[in-house]
Amino acid sequence: MAKSFNDKLIELLRKDLRFVDDESGELIRSEIINEALKIDKKLIEALLSEKEIKEKFFTEIKGHWIFEINKFVEFIQDKNFLSDSYTKFKNKIGLNIGGKFLNERKEVSLVWPFKDCVLGGGMTKEDEKRDEIFFNEILAQDEIDRLLDPKVLTNFKRVTVKGEEKVTDFKRDEDGTIRENLIIKGNNLLALHSLRKEFQGKVDLVYIDPPFNTGNDSFAYNDHFIHSTWLTFMKNRLDVAKDLLSEYGSIFVHLDCNEGPYAKVLMDEIFGRENFRNEIVWAYTGPSSPGMKIFAHKHDNIFWYTRSNRWIFNVDEVRLPYKESTQKNVGRRTGWTTGKPDSVVELNPLGKYPEDWWLMHVLAPASKEKIEGFATQKREALLEKIIKVASNKEGLILDFCAGSGTTGAVAHKLGRQYILIEQMDSQIDTIKKRFRNIIRGDQTELSKAVNWMGGGSFIYCELMKFNEEAIDEIKDAKTTEDLLKIWKKMVEHYFLNYDVDIKRFNDNQEEFKKLSLEKQKKLLVEMLNKNQLYVNLSEIGDAQFKVSREDKELNKKFYK
Repeated sequence: MAKSFNDKLIELLRKDLRFVDDESGELIRSEIINEALKIDKKLIEALLSEKEIKEKFFTEIKGHWIFEINKFVEFIQDKNFLSDSYTKFKNKIGLNIGGKFLNERKEVSLVWPFKDCVLGGGMTKEDEKRDEIFFNEILAQDEIDRLLDPKVLTNFKRVTVKGEEKVTDFKRDEDGTIRENLIIKGNNLLALHSLRKEFQGKVDLVYIDPPFNTGNDSFAYNDHFIHSTWLTFMKNRLDVAKDLLSEYGSIFVHLDCNEGPYAKVLMDEIFGRENFRNEIVWAYTGPSSPGMKIFAHKHDNIFWYTRSNRWIFNVDEVRLPYKESTQKNVGRRTGWTTGKPDSVVELNPLGKYPEDWWLMHVLAPASKEKIEGFATQKREALLEKIIKVASNKEGLILDFCAGSGTTGAVAHKLGRQYILIEQMDSQIDTIKKRFRNIIRGDQTELSKAVNWMGGGSFIYCELMKFNEEAIDEIKDAKTTEDLLKIWKKMVEHYFLNYDVDIKRFNDNQEEFKKLSLEKQKKLLVEMLNKNQLYVNLSEIGDAQFKVSREDKELNKKFYK
């Protein structure tokens, strides 16, 4: 029997292992589209090798074959191409978007990997060859708007030198702004939107060390996004961060060469190219592999932008000491081109002005110094420099990719107020343990240099989960039987999407069982209403969410 055009194209694409999922063996639609948009040489050569495929997606002009990218991408995106068992099952139970492309429906893609993120884009699948669960689906714009509403906060605890205490109120300054150190557990985008009303225009410094998008992140974050996905992940968060910055505020974004140049362009757009201040090179020491065929990568890039043309810069706090000279307090300024002294200048005892090239070693896993469980922990000395120069005493510091909490640790020891946001349980456990030790007088890293003796406090709280609890259960499920039990619980307890037909799903459970465990999980997540992942503040009085009287009162005080 002659092969259909679809079969020929699928067979051709399957020869390129970049496009084949390691687990299911199915073609990865988004990878094919991604390489097509980049005019990948290997893909183009493959498409040109088959006469029928070449004539479909290429136009001949004066002996040259021109690749019709849009035509190819539209064909790959079509719901009838690569219609696997998962897609067929979705269509059978009515979970589809009417065959329309994302850009035709003015919708955005919502992706829930290890680190949740809202993504805008033109593809219905942002996926890649990976082991972890990567949930993706389509939501209408009005649903996204509600998703970003302020959330109910719960599990409040104040930690002091005496231990944990009940939170009954929040300390505020004369302007009515909360003056507490806050550690918030939950999705960082949703938490940022929840902070917006209280802290808009009041943050002096934002420092983030986000996923580098290298595939090697030791925090177990999803650090292997498709490039466009990563940029949208960042844009959504940086947009809110800009709103939170004060008129004199600064933001420092810590990256490397993988996404750094692209982030620079993105930040030019968000903060204004005129508000770019410096690219700081953090050069670090450590061993190199003798078998490498490239120059060893030994630096990160930190991009510094400000909110306006006026900003805090405490230069005397970070002057670099000079080595002793034969002429005390006198130095020579050397001409750049000739190398000859052209003048004698008086120096401050405080040393020379800081430069944009910083040398300091990293905390290696084998190091005897304090390390909080992973090799990518940043030095407290690095954050000391940034916090001292870009904020004043009691200024407000924000880190919404908190990791091990180094930003907050340094801010605490330097007498700044801080807000940390982190979602992962392991990192939250690390942060809470680390900060209890700091309050008791921990003497690691920066403590000795600043004569840290302990003290201070912080308030811990969480975004109140609802449908997110179901997603946690789905991610942890080991078998199809586990998932069917969760499905029953979803029907009885959680909010499902309006288009979910419970009866049709139950009638087709045998076909559901034939799907891979990963596809089964993905399907159940798609059935959950994403507006109810966390409890919206506007629904705090709904009895179904069982918000305690104590939490209602504290949320009222927090949000005023």
